[in-house]
Amino acid sequence: MKILICIKQVPDMESKFKINGEKTWYDRADLAWRMNEYDEYAVEQAVRLKEQVKDADLTVLCIGPDQVTETIKKALAMGCDRGVHINDADSHKREPIEIASMIAGFAKDKQFDIIFTGMQSQDRGSAQVGVMVAELLDMPAVTTIVGFTYDNGTINLKRELEGGSKALVTATTPVVLTCQLGLNTPRYPTLPNIMKAKKKELLTLAPDTGGMDTLQETTACFFPEKKGGGLVLEGDVADLADKLIHLLKEKTGVLA
Repeated sequence: MKILICIKQVPDMESKFKINGEKTWYDRADLAWRMNEYDEYAVEQAVRLKEQVKDADLTVLCIGPDQVTETIKKALAMGCDRGVHINDADSHKREPIEIASMIAGFAKDKQFDIIFTGMQSQDRGSAQVGVMVAELLDMPAVTTIVGFTYDNGTINLKRELEGGSKALVTATTPVVLTCQLGLNTPRYPTLPNIMKAKKKELLTLAPDTGGMDTLQETTACFFPEKKGGGLVLEGDVADLADKLIHLLKEKTGVLA
């Protein structure tokens, strides 16, 4: 069984964000970086499947600048067999269809049985890449999975729907699966596995969108304006009513 896991490196959401000098995106300097949370569930599920299906072969793919290799190494330390780095310094400017085209371009002749992705990325949140990969590869997709079991070629899945309800879906390979919070608890890489990861294959490729070069142009990026604080009125109920009426008249310009 051949499995591809698509991951992304994102800023730690606890980092202090600043707008860059061009006012078009956040400043990448001085940020802490980590694997996208939803992708961690994808890696964990793939590794668990490998533990069940002994001939399973796991390839992890990440698109981005040189620094993303650290995130690939974490996936390797979690149990993936090899890494693929599509070295693209402009990945943060790419539209979801371009990212999906790069992934599909790599995967099209590899005959992967399952492609795992996160439901969405924490920084962009488009939730489009996984399903676009499925469309480009002409594979079925099951999204937002929170339950997974594999039994002799049959995959039983639980999907999370809007409102918190669940749907049970049965799938066969090949299939693309996007992973949601609650699917599993990702493991922490052990020191021996971290050391083993350093010896695993890490292939670097040039970016190729298959002709879909539509780098977005962001005209402005800014933090939401801070709203004014509230006013707390204290005192007797009768006095509060008079104060409130006076304030409302003052704010609305009605003084009579």
